[in-house]
Order: sequence, then structure tokens, then C-alpha cells
Amino acid sequence: MVLYSRNHFPLDPPLTESPSTAPAPDLDARYGRDHRSRRPLIIGVVAVVAAVGITWLIWAALIRSTPEVTSRLVGFEVVSATQAKATIEVDRGQAVEATCRLQAKAADFSIVGELTVTVAAESALQQSVPATLTTQRTATSVVLIGCTTASSQRPH
Repeated sequence: MVLYSRNHFPLDPPLTESPSTAPAPDLDARYGRDHRSRRPLIIGVVAVVAAVGITWLIWAALIRSTPEVTSRLVGFEVVSATQAKATIEVDRGQAVEATCRLQAKAADFSIVGELTVTVAAESALQQSVPATLTTQRTATSVVLIGCTTASSQRPH
């Protein structure tokens, strides 16, 4: 049986099958893609990224977690409206020069004084260091920002 379209023109070929029963074209064959899977490539890329990430994590956890210098604020005292005294404890693993930064803060948390204390490389590896901060107005607290060395610029 031959089916004709609604607007059949003499040059149009007759419809022999309905479009729903026509076989689906193989798009991979039509556009030249072979049947190989990309799964091994994706697994390889994920493995390389994971290896780099784990290596960085181990480096950050083991190497960078032991700073050359550590410090803590032992105590402070507000002496007057223009002066505050503090004592910090500095612990160095080796004889390196350390620079420690202190800030005096007012009741509104604004910085009213700042001091940088240098601990000489020749001094004891663990020591208490007294510091006197000059303030612009009355301080209510003294904060230790941290200590750094030449090779470790991040305060600890």
C-alpha cells in the first residue's frame, strides 16, 4: 500500500512508512565518532589531580605546621593613659632572629598603640620578653599579633 501526503505533488515521492517506524540514524557513525569510551582518560585525570592534592596536603600538614618561632602573651598591664606593659613568651626551635608585633586596643577595639619587638638570634631559644607600648589614649587590652622570622613571614 502506498501512502500519499496531504499536499501531494507529482514530483514528491510517495510515503511508504510512517516516521515513527523509521529506523533511528546512528549519529556516531554519521559524524565520525568511534565507540571508544573516555572513561580511562577521565579516571587518569582525576587520579593525577588527586595525587597532586594529597601531596600538597601532606606538605602543608607536615612541613608548614611546625613554625620556626611560636609566641604567646603571658600578661599585660595598663600603666597609664599613655602606656601599657606586656610580657610575651617567645620559643624558637633554632637560633634565628624573631620579630614580634604587639597592639594596644581601646574599649571600642580601635588600635591605640603598636610595638614591634626584635628578639636577637644570639639570645636564649625560650625566653620571656617584656615590652612597653606607648598609646595615644587609654588602652584596655594588649594583643599579640604574632612573631615572624626571615623565612616565615606569617605570624605564629
